Amino acid sequence: MLTTVIGHQQDKGWIIVDAGWMAMSRDRGTQRQCEDFGYGQVCSETGEWIDGARVTGANQEHGIITLATGSQADITARFPIGSRLRILPNHACATGAQFPDYHACDAEGAIHTWSRLHGW
Repeated sequence: MLTTVIGHQQDKGWIIVDAGWMAMSRDRGTQRQCEDFGYGQVCSETGEWIDGARVTGANQEHGIITLATGSQADITARFPIGSRLRILPNHACATGAQFPDYHACDAEGAIHTWSRLHGW
């Protein structure tokens, strides 16, 4: 899920993005596993994992990303407004069902449109 940083709450260590639970689901399926990824694992726009970054909150239209303790230095410099991130959601069925097709990006950066199968 590609998302954009739209704000910060520096005092809380929050990075606010434009992808909430409608974009990524409210599934916390990893909370009982050895590593809890919150609502999703955060990656750079190019797909590299950002160690310690998790989507820890999800409103309908906005997600809240926090960093592990000790890595919250200057979130506004590290994640400026307008920067893009990728979220690997825990569960995407409800998200996928909202759209008639999907836009997928391959390893070379080309965008492809995939039609969705309906009627299940």
